[in-house]
Amino acid sequence: MLRQLTRVFDRLQAAFDSPRHKRLLSLGLVVAFVAALAVIELARVGLLGERLAAALPRNHFHAIELAFYLLLAYEVTSLTFAIARSVSTAAGKQFEIFSLILLRRSFEAFAELDEPIRWPQAQDAVLHMVSDAAGGLLLFVGLGFFYGLQKHRPLSADVEERERFIAAKKVIALLLIGALVVLALRSAWGVVTSLHPTAFFEPFYTVLIFADVMVVLISIRYSTSYHAVFRNSGLAVATVMLRLALSSPPPYTSLLGVAGIVFALGLTAAYERFAPVLKRVEGEEALGSR
Repeated sequence: MLRQLTRVFDRLQAAFDSPRHKRLLSLGLVVAFVAALAVIELARVGLLGERLAAALPRNHFHAIELAFYLLLAYEVTSLTFAIARSVSTAAGKQFEIFSLILLRRSFEAFAELDEPIRWPQAQDAVLHMVSDAAGGLLLFVGLGFFYGLQKHRPLSADVEERERFIAAKKVIALLLIGALVVLALRSAWGVVTSLHPTAFFEPFYTVLIFADVMVVLISIRYSTSYHAVFRNSGLAVATVMLRLALSSPPPYTSLLGVAGIVFALGLTAAYERFAPVLKRVEGEEALGSR
């Protein structure tokens, strides 16, 4: 059963990473962006009927918001595949997505304004935009340091145990893909029924918290080392911080996101510095108990 599920995951990942899929993605984003601009313009000039035009946005920045929304949906899907690679890679991917969410929120602030945009009504939006954009930039810089610190130490010296752990993470990733599909369908249904998508990223990050905890618990099966359990648990805490950030208003969204990457940086630096020492101490304790 486990082998069959891992094969399904491998096939999905191969299809997702194929050059053809990426070309279709790029084309789809361009088409959606241009179509959204056209629909908004038609609504503004009154060519879609009063009832439909009243339900549609009148600000062209909504088209940018839609394009980023679709791009983020793609990045979220790539995150589910990253979970099978390593805990640190998956954590980094979560921060990548959150930084893009902050950039998207920068456009959201302007999407609520009337066109043409004038300074008196844009003052608050500018503050929100600066806050979100600065937070995204700090996350980008923090991620550079975060990836630079990684040494990707294997969880176990046993090759077969590492392969079983990877297989278990692939099963978790498949469950996440299922949750992603459900959330995407629910969001699409919200668009069909009310022209507004239901919450997508917030519930998905909630699901990620449970997935991260599951990975931590499964990792204990292959290694009970204190430093590994602490690192994996700490990265799950960083996910909780991102989930709280998504529910908070500016500027707390950016502050919590930056706090999350700072915590992940400190955790990774401490792990890479002291893991060999703790591993040696645990080995000496094991020998002394014999």
